[in-house]
Amino acid sequence: MKARTWVVSNVSSQKKSGKSNLEDAAALFGEPKKKNAPTAYTAEDIEVLEGLEPVRKRPGMYIGGTGSAALHHLFAEVLDNAMDEAVAKYADRIEVTLEAGNLLTVSDNGRGIPVDPHPKFKDKSALEVIMTTLHAGGKFSSKVYQTSGGLHGVGVSVVNALSARLDVEVARNKKLYAQSFSRGLPLGPLEEKGAAPNRRGTLVRFSPDPEIFGDKLDFSPIRVFRMARAKAYLQRGVRIRWRCDAALVAGTDVPTEAEFHFPGGLGDFLKERMGTKTTITPEQFQGRVEKEGGHGSVEWAVSWTPQGFGEADGFTRSYCNTVPTIEGGTHVAGLRAALTKGLKAYAETAGMGKKATQITADDVLSTAGAMVSVFITEPEFQGQTKEKLASPAATRAVESAVRDPFDHWLAGAPKEAAKLLEWVISRAEDRLRRRREKEVSRKSATRKLRLPGKLADCSRSGAKDTEIFLVEGDSAGGSAKQARNRKTQAILPLKGKILNVASSTAEKIAANQEIRDLTQALGVQPGNSFDLDNLRYERVIIMTDADVDGDHIAALLITYFYKIMPQIITAGRLYLALPPLYRLSRGGKSAYARDDAHREELLATEFAGRGKVDVSRFKGLGEMMPAQLKETTMDPAKRTMARISIDENNMPTTEALVETLMGKKAELRFAFIQEHAKFVNELDV
Repeated sequence: MKARTWVVSNVSSQKKSGKSNLEDAAALFGEPKKKNAPTAYTAEDIEVLEGLEPVRKRPGMYIGGTGSAALHHLFAEVLDNAMDEAVAKYADRIEVTLEAGNLLTVSDNGRGIPVDPHPKFKDKSALEVIMTTLHAGGKFSSKVYQTSGGLHGVGVSVVNALSARLDVEVARNKKLYAQSFSRGLPLGPLEEKGAAPNRRGTLVRFSPDPEIFGDKLDFSPIRVFRMARAKAYLQRGVRIRWRCDAALVAGTDVPTEAEFHFPGGLGDFLKERMGTKTTITPEQFQGRVEKEGGHGSVEWAVSWTPQGFGEADGFTRSYCNTVPTIEGGTHVAGLRAALTKGLKAYAETAGMGKKATQITADDVLSTAGAMVSVFITEPEFQGQTKEKLASPAATRAVESAVRDPFDHWLAGAPKEAAKLLEWVISRAEDRLRRRREKEVSRKSATRKLRLPGKLADCSRSGAKDTEIFLVEGDSAGGSAKQARNRKTQAILPLKGKILNVASSTAEKIAANQEIRDLTQALGVQPGNSFDLDNLRYERVIIMTDADVDGDHIAALLITYFYKIMPQIITAGRLYLALPPLYRLSRGGKSAYARDDAHREELLATEFAGRGKVDVSRFKGLGEMMPAQLKETTMDPAKRTMARISIDENNMPTTEALVETLMGKKAELRFAFIQEHAKFVNELDV
């Protein structure tokens, strides 16, 4: 497709061509070029669309378009009317039937649409006025319906306007009445069909107009089925019966007949949606609060899962007066506020208030399945399609209804509440870490690589055959720098014991200088931005003293890599150096022992016999001569190292052990020590 370029000609060029830019513009948009075109604009040019003509002229204004969503919106409008009768406690049964020929029927056992003459239009029944007049209905005040999904009086009349054929049957006062319409116009007057002593309510059967929706767009059986089932979840007392032509559902999971009745309401709805997913808490948080007198209510159900929902982590479904509010609105804001404030308040009582300050509503619901349904009088929606609730009072109503039950739910199950709180805090930390990663990536694109000043880097430019030694303290760093091969070995001294990342917040980890130095030296970013190809060294070697303090520091470093950069471990790039603890010598003979057991083994073998054996213990790597450190620990030809690995076939056990020994809960470590103390034969103090 060629692009058109607009050019503003100068005066001389216009005179030369004899054609104006306005004429060119008119030609571009396909307007006929007329000489001496009339410019009059009179009253005769003003069109007045009457009755249902506006709907057929501009259907998008009323149902959002003419595609599949708009087609099914017609069904929603008719079903909402039946549901309003059920919500008002006048109906307890609704039937939905989908037949061949794109014919859909909805019936209820409610009061039935009034059929007596309308006082303003005496020559028409109330039924005909409702079906053929925009903004006509019984839902503008709370006299007939305390709560309802219909507000503007345009729902069923729009369906009528956009249907090739629509039939209405009303059973009222033990009599049956019927009237038919086509494209919004009555095909005849309302007729009394006879006695109907055992029937009551309204039946609407319609077929969408192909002139509006095209002749290839049909109702989707699975979509209509799910819409009908969802309504049953929203009104506990109603039973919805489903029927469908067998040919329409052949080869699908949709049954030809079914009945929907869910006494558990939204709780049943959420359980069905969650399926067999693992949840953070064994019981979902659910409840219902009804206003005094039964005029209005709030119902909710929430469950958290680490498994996610397909392409999304979590979802929120919301409804107002049984109408699905796809874009949420003020009632969703109330639910989010209640859950967020409730968790923060619980964190204060649990001594985790400081960590919980970073929690947002997105963190609370990011991996949750949440449903909320409200019934309120005269709700305000954005647009005729009612996709978003705009009533300000709904926020306060939902928050006040949910908050107290949520506080009691948390207090009633402290173990589950603590588990949920820790999960939400971890989500907040993940969010903050991802934000920092984005900031780092933006900064790194505009600046050169910065390395920590205490890093003694190797001279080789590529990562092949290079290694970095992470050592404790400047003293050990000084010896290691003298013992290293400057071409392939880098040294990074770390100050004392680094932060335990398993029990620290994301902010604390990010603020720790030693961890920042380590990250910069390795050249990789943690989290989602991690790229193993950016690792500056082929091997990362933890080299600490061969004593208890050294073991502790090594454990902290291994925990850092396990929690923050596990890819380095799974790639086989993390090692633990095994420096000696003792030096044994006699005469001109010397040997090194890794620990007490190795020392006794050498005394019994290499140094067996007469003569005193001089045994010296290294207080640390800094006490070793550079030549000794090179010979025993750093020379690739002579040293012994342990490669750190993760048993990927037993990850739950590994994760549980790391959490027990390095996690936030001291009571888990205490229990572990008590359980395993019997296996300790000797303590080196």
